[in-house]
Amino acid sequence: MEFCPTCSNLLQYEMRNPARFFCRCCPYVSPIERKVKIKRKVQLVKKEATPIAVGEKNVGAVTDASCPKCHHGKASFHQAQTRSADEPMTIFYKCMNESCGHNWKED
Repeated sequence: MEFCPTCSNLLQYEMRNPARFFCRCCPYVSPIERKVKIKRKVQLVKKEATPIAVGEKNVGAVTDASCPKCHHGKASFHQAQTRSADEPMTIFYKCMNESCGHNWKED
């Protein structure tokens, strides 16, 4: 997409010989060259990932939910909006039984 440098409107493409961009609001015209120019190179820097949770700690709140796998009576949970804003939040659970650790969700 190219924009007019004088009035900032979107330039229109016109297929002529040579092809050109033109502005519908002002007399600006820009010919299109056949060679592709790289205007600038941006060097991307790889960032180190930041851990959200460290180790096996349960960082969510604890509730009396029953695990569907081992039927343990305690689970940690957190909520997230996974669908549109007019839908209810999804609740993600993790069993507090150290030998189980089962994850499940409730929509």
